[in-house]
Amino acid sequence: MQDKKTKQKKPSADKMRTGGVLAALVASAAVFAAMVQTEKNVLSQYEKDTVLTAAAEIPKGQMITEENIHRYFAEQQLDKTCIPSAALNSEEQAEGLIAVFDIEQGVLLTDGMFQKTDDILKDMVRPVVAGLRADDIYQVAGGVLRAGDRVNIYCVGEEGTELVWEKVFVQQVFDAGGTVIANEDRTTAAQRINILMNESDIADFYAGLAAGSLRVVKLLE
Repeated sequence: MQDKKTKQKKPSADKMRTGGVLAALVASAAVFAAMVQTEKNVLSQYEKDTVLTAAAEIPKGQMITEENIHRYFAEQQLDKTCIPSAALNSEEQAEGLIAVFDIEQGVLLTDGMFQKTDDILKDMVRPVVAGLRADDIYQVAGGVLRAGDRVNIYCVGEEGTELVWEKVFVQQVFDAGGTVIANEDRTTAAQRINILMNESDIADFYAGLAAGSLRVVKLLE
């Protein structure tokens, strides 16, 4: 009696080889994809970004302008993981900033190393620039004032000495020939000083100068 059950056919050798090749290709593709992803993850850890560093020593009180920005600032590429969130990374951020202390060459620059001109003016009412001649050097802190310094101005009278203006900002200083004294210059005596004051204080300020009663004291910060 003939067996009605259909006998199972064994897969041919060619089909077995084809299946093995396909499986190997799939496995290879998976391994390659994993390797590519791993490489991306590794490279992302070393992704670079632009930061600003000090191209030269930046003295305290130095204002960064369009004219001197390339003297004091340089761009550098660093790994993103090494860059603090407060880092300066464009020249547009830097213009108008004033160094709050001496900054050494090569230092990575951050917001906390500078103050903004707007921050100086924000609490003033109609700020103006007032000029002061230093005929008597002792009246202006022995001639050691530089741009960016803060001074207290006192009035000396018959009833004693009174603090009249506090933490006045020194905008610029000049030598005897009228040349601006750079902040890097630690020795030249300031003969003329420009300071920022409220417009309403100007009349009293110049009256005090005319009377010879004003004294300037530099604040050490």
